[in-house]
Amino acid sequence: MLSYLATEVAEESGHNPIIPIWQEVVVGTIAFAVLCFVLMKFVFPIMEKTFAARVDAIEGGIKRAEVAQAEANELLEQYRAQLSEARTEAARIRDEARADAEGIRQDVLAKAREESDRIIAAGRDQLAAQRESIVRELRAEVGTLAVDLASKIVGESLADEARSRGTVDRFISELGAGTGTGRR
Repeated sequence: MLSYLATEVAEESGHNPIIPIWQEVVVGTIAFAVLCFVLMKFVFPIMEKTFAARVDAIEGGIKRAEVAQAEANELLEQYRAQLSEARTEAARIRDEARADAEGIRQDVLAKAREESDRIIAAGRDQLAAQRESIVRELRAEVGTLAVDLASKIVGESLADEARSRGTVDRFISELGAGTGTGRR
């Protein structure tokens, strides 16, 4: 039904529907030219500025990323160098500590030996002093026993203290000299 109405309107106006009306073509061309002018004058420059800003932002971002990557690589190399230096320093400190510990150990051993030698020498001196003391006590006792024994054998008292002591000392000296030659 619509096609029927369209053909009737076209027959009444006497116009062919395939060929456009020339007034519409002129108005359409002017409207298109005005639209193109507005787009070229106002819209395209703004779009061009926006695209340029995006390109700058992207290229700037890439350049900043490259700079940051280079700085990161440089810092990484610095950290690796510092780590290597720290390891070297730690090894040196560890070696020094071992050497110091060995030195301290040697000092302690030397002091212990000196102390041991001093204690042994003091013990020997003390033993020698005790021996001398015991020898003196034994001489006095042996002398007293010898005088008592001689008094019992002789049957008389050897009252003269000085003479009996001299006799006892001489006897012990001879006994000591005889024993001393016998040992060697």
